[in-house]
Amino acid sequence: MTRIDFYILPDSETEARLLFACRVIDKAQRLGHQVFVAARDESQAESIDKLLWAFQPESFIPHKLQGENQRAPVVIGHGDDCDDHHDVLINLADRVPPYFSRFRRLTEVVVQEPQVLACTRDNYKFYRDRGYPIQSHDMRSR
Repeated sequence: MTRIDFYILPDSETEARLLFACRVIDKAQRLGHQVFVAARDESQAESIDKLLWAFQPESFIPHKLQGENQRAPVVIGHGDDCDDHHDVLINLADRVPPYFSRFRRLTEVVVQEPQVLACTRDNYKFYRDRGYPIQSHDMRSR
């Protein structure tokens, strides 16, 4: 069963959400995990792609946009398909991706922005009502 982690940030800017997602991507990739990032749309996928190029100037996070031919441990996509990925999913989309249950771990990043709060609350209820194990990490008090 998919383990789900919610990271609740004190920030209200969506940029903080993407930067925190980059931190999670970096850590998971360094630990040898394959990561699929579910973006809200093509524009957000491209923003994450650009952030990953500049995120750690002293290191490189090998990644690609879904559909590109090269191989990479981090793939950024949008839509209803995640190819053959099943290890770590970072959901930045506005809803629960239809393929979420094939992943071992799923991360949701919450910021104090009304639209993101509404979407992630709905996602939390969705997972909870189906009995998925959920861990909440409240970063607001750190």
